[in-house]
Amino acid sequence: MTVPSVIVHRDQDLLAKAAAARLVTRLVDVQSAGGGAHIVLTGGGVGTAVLAAVAAAPARDAVDWRNLDIWWGDERYLPSGHEERNETGARAALLDHVDVDERRVHPMPASDSGLSPEEAAERYAEELRKAAGHGEVPSFDVLMLGLGPDAHVASLFPDLPALRESRAVVAVHGAPKPPPTRLSLSLPALRTAQEVWILAAGESKADAARLALSDADPAHVPAAGARGRARTLFVFDRAAAGKLR
Repeated sequence: MTVPSVIVHRDQDLLAKAAAARLVTRLVDVQSAGGGAHIVLTGGGVGTAVLAAVAAAPARDAVDWRNLDIWWGDERYLPSGHEERNETGARAALLDHVDVDERRVHPMPASDSGLSPEEAAERYAEELRKAAGHGEVPSFDVLMLGLGPDAHVASLFPDLPALRESRAVVAVHGAPKPPPTRLSLSLPALRTAQEVWILAAGESKADAARLALSDADPAHVPAAGARGRARTLFVFDRAAAGKLR
């Protein structure tokens, strides 16, 4: 796994704008080299703020949005269009404002899909396999993650069985924050990404940020196991970085 790099911004607003600019640049570079790109989105306050900042960025149209595959790292198992679904937030913040190809937007199944959480996880895993061509998941160019106060990433919470799964997508039951049922990429799937970006803002994330950068056991500190193949980037505001040495 790569050694993480840390970038600290003054506040959450600047963090979101800087991460948005970095994301646009990264996608343009990838598409210039190979045509298409794969991105994995996250929810939460910071993740959604970054997407809104991309939508507001003058350079956003440099991205070939129709040649971009859009995935999610996790999702709350709620009905389609529910305001707490990560997909709903991403569409409102960015995807409804750019010319995406809906065939290349890959939301995780909703609770009204008629599938059990386990069936929904397998359905998403199959969609990932098809896009990959070979292997379990595509080569994600950027995978963004939020960071919980308990150091969870995606919907991989400390000490839950989902952290021991090797399959690409897992159903999560008994999450300690609502809703208790979720879908998530597994830790091995997160680690296939070329670049993993972990975003955090606020004093409540300071302990988690410190632990995420340690050699802690990912079974207890999931963020400590989230690393990219080519790059791992932690992007914090000053409050979240307050306990870093």
